[in-house]
Amino acid sequence: MAAETGWGVLILLTLTAVCQGTHYLPNWKSIDSRPLPSWYDESKLGIFIHWGVFSVPSYSSEWFWWTWKGQSTPAVRQFMQDNYRPDFTYADFAKEFTAEFFEADEWAKLFDSSGAKYVVFVSKHHEGYTNWPSKYSFNWNSMDVGPNRDIVGELADAVKNHSSLRFGLYHSLFEWFHPLYLQDKANNFTTQDFVFKKTMPELYEIVNKYKPDVVWSDGDWEAPDVYWNSTVFLSWLYNDSPVKDSVVTNDRWGRGISCHHGGFLTCSDRYNPGVKQNRKFENAMTIDKYSWGFRRNARLQDYLSMEDLISTFVITVSCGGNMLMNVGPTKYGMIAPIYQERLTQMGQWMKVNGEAIYSSRPWTYQNDTLNSDVWYTMKQSGGSTTVYAITLKWPSGSSLTLGAPAPGTTTVVTLLGYPGNLDYQKSGGTQGMVITLPIMDFSRLPCQWAWTFKMTSIQN
Repeated sequence: MAAETGWGVLILLTLTAVCQGTHYLPNWKSIDSRPLPSWYDESKLGIFIHWGVFSVPSYSSEWFWWTWKGQSTPAVRQFMQDNYRPDFTYADFAKEFTAEFFEADEWAKLFDSSGAKYVVFVSKHHEGYTNWPSKYSFNWNSMDVGPNRDIVGELADAVKNHSSLRFGLYHSLFEWFHPLYLQDKANNFTTQDFVFKKTMPELYEIVNKYKPDVVWSDGDWEAPDVYWNSTVFLSWLYNDSPVKDSVVTNDRWGRGISCHHGGFLTCSDRYNPGVKQNRKFENAMTIDKYSWGFRRNARLQDYLSMEDLISTFVITVSCGGNMLMNVGPTKYGMIAPIYQERLTQMGQWMKVNGEAIYSSRPWTYQNDTLNSDVWYTMKQSGGSTTVYAITLKWPSGSSLTLGAPAPGTTTVVTLLGYPGNLDYQKSGGTQGMVITLPIMDFSRLPCQWAWTFKMTSIQN
């Protein structure tokens, strides 16, 4: 086993050296060959932030403009009729995007306390409004109208001041009502005026100016990747950009590309396949079940409970993914108490159970063969395999029965956050074990939701 470990280190060092000298070509075969920087897989948890002009009406969702003037819905039309003058335009909302209580440092402290390791902020959604003073979005950006501030810049500085956090940016390729985009669309995307005059210049601008470690693309689905010039941008990002060695990207770079090409896969919103994936994926999801942006009329039952959040997170990580957990701030720059509570509680859980999450890998089994409430992660060091069994429900009896692990003569079992070793017995056959639970009442458990049993020197 020691020899195998030595060879593994040599292969890793060789691969690293090769990658550092690799020039990535503007085609998917070459771009897909780039290994993901290791920090991303090790992080497991990120925070998504949807904030923009849509935060002003804060009704329906961040697609408010589209559901008002694009594919109109009766509820949104009625909302506007009841609350705004007849000649009110979407652009009129921008001056009410005031952000007077936005404190980037406070946001960064909250995200850090959640246990997350990276932040992805919406620099521009499909409405086209940029949260930075873009040269390519005249009078429709956060410096010219609304807050009169460089929102992206302030948040980037604050997040980067926390050594445990990395900063990333979401950017929508398309804009619902931009005249150049509509012109290209009418031409069946045989022209690229919007790409070369608007969206690609913006991407180069934010990468060069803010140096994000995540470039999270969206709004790609109407046009093919050749229209977006995606592979040319990605080859520059990986070869020559200021973040070429650290940056990660997703898979939303053109119609038919998602779930097939790019960096990590997102496939669809709230992607949580429940089985191990062959490629790294990210479950981009929302605490608010129905919207990515803030909603003034959201009810308590519209938000995921901590049991829901941790269950989603554990299953995602067990199957090889990261979870990108979204919050939607208010127009005046506050993160609502319900979001603050969820993030703080996630941090409390991670303080106890983070060992089973950070830098973990999928095990041979994801879900236990006997207990559907138990999900696994693992770590390997030298010749030893440590398996973490995370149970979403505390057993009702005095023991926990597991069907998947095969304990050996040197296996040790502990409960994260609880002192001492736990007794266990092997089940009949080569697999299975029964762990005796520590004698204590529920109030003395190391955390409130989902508990981790650590098993060292597991054979498979």
